[in-house]
Amino acid sequence: MSSSSSSDSDSETLSLANLFKHERPIHDILGGGKVADILLWRNRTVSAVLLIGMTAIWFLFEVVDYNLVTLLCHISITTMLVLFIWRTLADIFKWSPPKLPGIIVEDVAFKELASTFHRKFNQSVFMLFDIACGRDLGLFLMTILSLCILSVIGTYFSFLNFLYVGFLCMETLPFVYERNEEEINHLSGNIIREVRRMYRRFDKKFLNKIPRGPVKEKKISNNS
Repeated sequence: MSSSSSSDSDSETLSLANLFKHERPIHDILGGGKVADILLWRNRTVSAVLLIGMTAIWFLFEVVDYNLVTLLCHISITTMLVLFIWRTLADIFKWSPPKLPGIIVEDVAFKELASTFHRKFNQSVFMLFDIACGRDLGLFLMTILSLCILSVIGTYFSFLNFLYVGFLCMETLPFVYERNEEEINHLSGNIIREVRRMYRRFDKKFLNKIPRGPVKEKKISNNS
């Protein structure tokens, strides 16, 4: 009996090690390139500007209750006035005229961002499809429970708040995980180990007591 329990614990430890072990760096797992640099704060200026910009948008829509059309019009008016004043002063004082930033015109960053989200979306869809097939009953029940909890949380948050919280998680969690990878892996492994123990108790007390129909054995006929 002890040997079987020890083998179970060894297999559980092995599965946890396989779950959190990754041969590639976090930068490559996130797709590499500019998007991974932003999420991991390799380019601190762009990451900070993006975080401040998203926070300002969230503040304007959720706190100030700005309308989207009104906000776009005000931004356009302010930008045009700044460019007009800059251009006028440049002609008078012989300054360099304003130029359109190349990052706005170039479509490389937008294509890379769209391809990253498309790849992650496909991975999520295939993962949900695989879980829905019912190969792992524990994982299926945990996914259903997590989605139910998420749906309840969604009733107390607006869509913009939900997107903003998701953006904050994208900009903070990969960075924190890269800096504290070993500690997070150890803590997550302990949590998943405890969840699996709770599921085994639940399976032993309740799921195994559910009556099931007789399983018909398949007879293999040897063709001579």
